[in-house]
Amino acid sequence: MTEDHLAEAGRTPARDRSTAEHGRTPAAGDSAARHTGTAAPPAPAVRESAGEDANAGKGAPAAAGERPRTALPGSPWQRRLLVAGLVLAALNLRPAITSLGALLEEVRDGLGMSGTVAGMLTSMPALCFAIFGLTAPRLARKWGQETVVCAGLVAIGLGVLVRPFAGGTVGFLLASALALAGIAVSNILLPVIVKRRFPDRVGPMTGVYTMALALGTSIAAASTVPLTDALGGDWRTGLVLWTVVAAVAVLPWVVIARSSRAARPAVPAGPADADGSTPTAGPAGPGGSAGADDSAEPAREAASVPAAQGQPAARGRSAADGDADAGPQATPGRRITRSPTAWALAVFFGLQATGAYITMGWMPQMFRDAGVSASTAGVLLAVTMALGVPLSFVLPRLAARLPHQGGLVVALGACGLVGYAGLWSAPAGGAWAWAVLLGLSNCAFPLALTMIGMRARSSSGVVRLSAFAQSTGYLISIPGPLLVGALYQHTDGWDLPIALMGGLLVLQIGAGVLAGRDRIVENEL
Repeated sequence: MTEDHLAEAGRTPARDRSTAEHGRTPAAGDSAARHTGTAAPPAPAVRESAGEDANAGKGAPAAAGERPRTALPGSPWQRRLLVAGLVLAALNLRPAITSLGALLEEVRDGLGMSGTVAGMLTSMPALCFAIFGLTAPRLARKWGQETVVCAGLVAIGLGVLVRPFAGGTVGFLLASALALAGIAVSNILLPVIVKRRFPDRVGPMTGVYTMALALGTSIAAASTVPLTDALGGDWRTGLVLWTVVAAVAVLPWVVIARSSRAARPAVPAGPADADGSTPTAGPAGPGGSAGADDSAEPAREAASVPAAQGQPAARGRSAADGDADAGPQATPGRRITRSPTAWALAVFFGLQATGAYITMGWMPQMFRDAGVSASTAGVLLAVTMALGVPLSFVLPRLAARLPHQGGLVVALGACGLVGYAGLWSAPAGGAWAWAVLLGLSNCAFPLALTMIGMRARSSSGVVRLSAFAQSTGYLISIPGPLLVGALYQHTDGWDLPIALMGGLLVLQIGAGVLAGRDRIVENEL
């Protein structure tokens, strides 16, 4: 990765340049340039064009002064299929939630739910994301990241299909948990797949799939009520429709998972990693899958670096790609919980998730209680979510070019505070303005995902940081929607719930400013 690519990822070459004074092990080609900022021996040129002889490019030194071309895994059609799969998967990560928010009053009446139980229902996404998100790295190590995402999409489809007809509140909650489990593992692994498969395009590709996520969110919010009315008015029909979207998304991931598993070589069992499991296979080359856990890759690459090249191991780079540090910070026993930046990211992620799930679960009800019709309330929620479509594409690119993302955090948070003030003072009179402002505030989600990719150096680091920040963050977010439901039921109004939401947003801004600092979590372990 060149210094231009470091700039794209939001990392400062000067920081990595300073590491040369500490005896980092120079690796081949762009690795040395990446970590020392100095001229490096030319790296092997990689041919990407379909018409070029792949063998001719392997091992041939690049011409002097020529920038090595970064290889993306797989053939062009495989990469296009992967992009399509990412978009389709992202489209399925929120309809199970926002379609329910649009019909929450009908579901409550149909199942006899109290406000507190409905609050529990709106807290379920955070709870399931926290619990099942923790399993994602282990599942990915055993089966491969792409296979787990495929299985997650199947779980989403089954859960959405079964829950309207499961019978009673308990069955509805259990089927919802199945769908949310599929969403949880996909939430964790999609940023990792982007980081590994598109290492020099993290910002743009994060923008693509978060844009698709926002699109799926807004379409479900806007169309669920009209579709329900058009099909007879039964809320069960309105919820079950989204099974079709999940079924379509499964198709490309079946192909992606099969090709990825076929490319995974068997790796002998090695030492257990930080969470007690054993890493397995990594990518075998172009078209291969890191499948399990990329933490095995630095060790494998380190073995290929001659000892004569090395500097003292305590401060040197152990991997040819420079993605893993030797010494204490690479020790498997060094847990991610030692990093202040990881904790700041987890709190920021958790508080923005709190606001997002309160908005998705309760905002239509706020507008309906103010006299807005059910269909208009659904469209208002759709407007809130639709703003994430363009901004989810722009924000990751912008954030990746900034050394500190705190300014973006403050700007988005300020929009949310004004939106909450409007909901408190004139919910119906300025409904469209408040929906727009809250939509801008909810764009903290793609910003948080982008920062997760920027705060870790390696693919394995992103796996650990993503799992920790999202799982811990979702645990933090569990009480918020539940408290809003309880306050709404016992005060019969929205003043106290909105005050709670504003206070949590202030805390979110503080955590986001800390998380946005130019830090790498591996350096803090």
